[in-house]
Amino acid sequence: MIDFVSRAFVIGIAGGTGSGKTTVTEAVINAVGPAQVALLPMDNYYKDNRHLSFEERVKLSYDHPDAFDLELYLSHIRQIVAGRPVSVPVYSFKEYTRARETLEVKPAPVVVLEGIMLLVDATLRAEMNLKVFVDTDADVRFIRRLQRDIVERGRTVESVIQQYLEQVRPMHLSFVEPSKRYADVIIPHGGHNEEALAMLTARVRSLLSSENAAYGGRL
Repeated sequence: MIDFVSRAFVIGIAGGTGSGKTTVTEAVINAVGPAQVALLPMDNYYKDNRHLSFEERVKLSYDHPDAFDLELYLSHIRQIVAGRPVSVPVYSFKEYTRARETLEVKPAPVVVLEGIMLLVDATLRAEMNLKVFVDTDADVRFIRRLQRDIVERGRTVESVIQQYLEQVRPMHLSFVEPSKRYADVIIPHGGHNEEALAMLTARVRSLLSSENAAYGGRL
């Protein structure tokens, strides 16, 4: 079991696109308080492809494990767990590349990782103390992605459908869905499963209380 005195408790929240990962993440953060959580979303760690033209970037697959800068992500996880702040990349989904600015994230007793490919890589899984998979029906996930990409990312209905059929769905079936077997906790019906969320947040609060006791009540 984790040595609370030496490192933070790392929770990985995985699941398909539009599954409700963000809702589950917010529930964890609200349960223990924002000051107690360092959030490292995997979406921020897409590879920096600014050397490519916009037309070339659009054609890349962003639903394959190779789309992520895993080396940088692992480095930042290990740094923040060791108690050092990190400069998290900011990714522009409209430009399909990283922005120039970064976001400083400070260490905290609980580190939350969130992303579709979190449980795919064994090295990444080894960094987590609790692995959660948010499981939601495919039609619900597609509708959520369609709404999000149109409203937040300026995509057209046609482009979202094409990307879903050619990249998102095949990659989900090849990588995301099989990774579910590595989860310690599976949350059916996404962020709307209040009973499962209550159990998860209670577990996190319990762990944080144990950590506080280990530090002699100084947190």
